[in-house]
Amino acid sequence: MTISTSTSAARAAPPAAHPRRWRILAVVLLAQALDLLDATVMNVAAPSVSAGLGGGVTIMQWLTAGYTLAFGVLLIVGGRLGDRWGRRRLFVLGAAGFTAASAVCAMAPSPAVLVAARVAQGAFGALMIPQGFGVLSAVFDERERGRAFATFGPVMALAGVGGPVLAGGLIALDPAGLDWRLIFLINLPLGALTVVGALRWMPADPGDPLVRIDAPGAALVAMGSALVVHPLIQGREAGWPWWTFAEIAAGIAAFAAFGRRQRTSRSPVLVPSLLRKPAFVGGLAVTAAFFTGLGGLLLVLSLHLRLDLGRSAWGTALSLSPLAVGIGLASLVAPSAAGRLGRSLLHLGLGVEALGTLGLAAVAASGSWAWALSIPTLVVGLGVGLVSGTLVQSILAAAEPAETGSASGTLNALQQLSTALGVAVLGTVYFAVHDPGTPDPGADGLVIGALVVTATCLVGAALVLLLPRPAPRRRNTDRVAPRPVPDEPVSRSHP
Repeated sequence: MTISTSTSAARAAPPAAHPRRWRILAVVLLAQALDLLDATVMNVAAPSVSAGLGGGVTIMQWLTAGYTLAFGVLLIVGGRLGDRWGRRRLFVLGAAGFTAASAVCAMAPSPAVLVAARVAQGAFGALMIPQGFGVLSAVFDERERGRAFATFGPVMALAGVGGPVLAGGLIALDPAGLDWRLIFLINLPLGALTVVGALRWMPADPGDPLVRIDAPGAALVAMGSALVVHPLIQGREAGWPWWTFAEIAAGIAAFAAFGRRQRTSRSPVLVPSLLRKPAFVGGLAVTAAFFTGLGGLLLVLSLHLRLDLGRSAWGTALSLSPLAVGIGLASLVAPSAAGRLGRSLLHLGLGVEALGTLGLAAVAASGSWAWALSIPTLVVGLGVGLVSGTLVQSILAAAEPAETGSASGTLNALQQLSTALGVAVLGTVYFAVHDPGTPDPGADGLVIGALVVTATCLVGAALVLLLPRPAPRRRNTDRVAPRPVPDEPVSRSHP
């Protein structure tokens, strides 16, 4: 995401930048990569974990949903905790806890222990990740801040899709017979490097003891999220008893209570003024549809390659690599295109993604070889790359400086919760039609899943209409304005 600076701000004398700011940026980017890698590795590794530890298809869904659910819930208050206790302190605590939880994952003797450790990973990641934005804002001056934040787009795109590729490669190599456990052991040196780098280079900040945390509001978000996601994952295996629907209804009620709480709380988790901005609310609605579809698609596509087509972990990783290529290519052109097309770029990106998902459904239904999935997978990546950065930038642009922290935390939390919801829903759809006991389980899971994601693209495209149209851009705004005629008032809109 590129943060632009105005001409007037560039002329102002900026505060002195930190001498080790680029090293600090590297540490923050490493933390981001660790989070995104571990959020997606189970898309490929879950079948190997299930084969080694047992637990069935429900465990395979919880290995991803448990991480993203804990991360998304605690991310909402993670930034406020950093404001209260100090950003470096919370960053180091989160990185150290994430590393320790990774060690527990690698040594897990049972599915239950592994899922619990994955939840702990997500919780500590939620303490670590939100601090990076505040730290970088403090160590970079306005002239360099845009360059620093521009590095997040490609790193996050490659790390997000690189997780399955890394998992597939490590499982295929299988050094010392560690199988899937190596994907967590590799976090230990990377996590240690993150902790050491933060302690050595990040400036210490004492925090603000006057900052208050809205504990009831945070509890309502946690309760609502768990009550919605849990029955979606467990309901199919349990035969959809009455309590699954009761939990979903209770979760919706908890979210409604959270909304009321934010309007009356003295220290709201979500700044109420943001909810009065159509660009912010509409952007969150598009975000929910977009990431619900994307999170579920990554899961069902990976499961189709492994369980239906019998591809190895490495073969599955290679089959997913066109997604990373598409995201990378689209990310190169999206920033400049956004300035010319505005919200129309979101329509274009969602349309391209929908075209790709329809292609996936068609290829799967035809029974073609796995390599034939590469072309529609690349198309999906192109659409995702056009949407993701543009959507984030449009949402955060709606926030005032005092609202940026709340807006960023809410956006990231919604991304994670929507991903968890997509994993739960599309995982349930996939396993409802997948029959592993037959010689040829078929491709119905991917066909139906891809069509569901196509529907989320169409819903997202409709929700884009809630976003306000951007004002026409003035041309040549960076040029020096013509000298005004003496005694003639100068219009503020003069080019």
